[in-house]
Amino acid sequence: MSEQNSFSSDAGTTPVRDLDYAQARLAYSIIETLLEHTGATNDLIALMAQALDEDTKHALTNTPVWTAYLESRRGMERARASLEQFAEIMKRLAEDDAA
Repeated sequence: MSEQNSFSSDAGTTPVRDLDYAQARLAYSIIETLLEHTGATNDLIALMAQALDEDTKHALTNTPVWTAYLESRRGMERARASLEQFAEIMKRLAEDDAA
């Protein structure tokens, strides 16, 4: 096993394990926490939006902050496939460590 801390794979092949399981588990834990926080934040924003009148909502959604929020959400959606791939790799690493 290499000391390099990354996953590498050739197109169409199974990723090669070159990341320590403990490091990968830590990364997974951090990502999972960030995703949970993002979900809670999105729920809070939706709840707060329900409490606003239409004029306030319109003023809020026409700000650079709102534009940045929407771009960030789009980025998370684009990252979903990578996150799912990472979760699958973690599952395989856990199985390999159990064996």
